[in-house]
Amino acid sequence: MTTWRQDYLLALQARDRSEQAQRIFYDAYTKLADRAATADAQKSENGRSSPMTEGPAPVQPPKGATSKAPLETSSNAEVLAQIQKDLSEAQRSRGTLQSRLQDVSDGLQKSKLQSAIDRKRLDDLGSEKAALARRLKDRDEELRGKAKLLEDVHDETVSLTLQLNMAEAQVQNLKKENEDLVERWMARMGKEANAMNEASKFI
Repeated sequence: MTTWRQDYLLALQARDRSEQAQRIFYDAYTKLADRAATADAQKSENGRSSPMTEGPAPVQPPKGATSKAPLETSSNAEVLAQIQKDLSEAQRSRGTLQSRLQDVSDGLQKSKLQSAIDRKRLDDLGSEKAALARRLKDRDEELRGKAKLLEDVHDETVSLTLQLNMAEAQVQNLKKENEDLVERWMARMGKEANAMNEASKFI
């Protein structure tokens, strides 16, 4: 995930690349201007050196002397041809660099868009994580509460079981005591009945 500092640095780097690319055009146009100025200066010098007075006939140069005008004209044509060639090269280079700059700008824009999407996705994931953490905490508390309730129920069941066992033991003891009392009472009643029977024989 890119930060705003990284986006800012990328923008500065793209600007530096653009300025570096434009430097080629600056140099090319400077060279063209220098050559054009040189050509203009040569034309002016040729104009000043050419005879401008009217006369019956131009003065013929002496034999063996060479004419500079055709050479200067050829030189100007070569300069203009070179200027046109440099201009075409500069325009071609400019088109190439402009295309590359557009690609870099598009890539930077896509990176910024992807970065924004990633930041939003991370924010959404962070919110979802926090919500899940809260739900997990609530579920842990619920489980601890249920575990405590189950433990209390188990303890109460054990206590009631002990009380039930003690009550059953008491019932058994009371039942045995009752049986002993009934047996003693029956024995006593039998003795009294026998005594009464024996007494009635002498009457």
